[in-house]
Amino acid sequence: MGDKFEQKQYSKTIKAYQPKPNYVMNCLKAFVVGGLICVLGEALMQFYIHVFDFSEKNAANPTVTTLILLSSILTGIGVYDKLGQFAGAGSAVPVTGFANSITSAALEHKSEGIVLGVATNMFKLAGSVIAFGVVAAYVFGMLRYIFQALF
Repeated sequence: MGDKFEQKQYSKTIKAYQPKPNYVMNCLKAFVVGGLICVLGEALMQFYIHVFDFSEKNAANPTVTTLILLSSILTGIGVYDKLGQFAGAGSAVPVTGFANSITSAALEHKSEGIVLGVATNMFKLAGSVIAFGVVAAYVFGMLRYIFQALF
């Protein structure tokens, strides 16, 4: 009983010293940075459509690949982490945030070697997202197949 009381008292005491987050400004920064990443993606897509004469469908793959490459390079030189500190979820939600999570984990464990360090640890954070995506795609694909067969 005494531990819980002390814990509540401690929480109450430190609350006065914690900075209050500015929710409006944080949301605005996330919206602007996430939007700018999407604008960059759209600009890349238009580039691939007009310069390489791709269809809109075919331009999507090199667009995503270019965004992933840029995100990985910016993570490697330490720029994307600063962007993430500034923008919060605005930099984490698009595909660039996913690439950042994989690249930063790989960089963190590179001293342990390629196989035991990079290869085994790079998907720790992103692995659950990949597994969920694969399972969800399978389930929804099967549901679509069943509904198409029935109707």
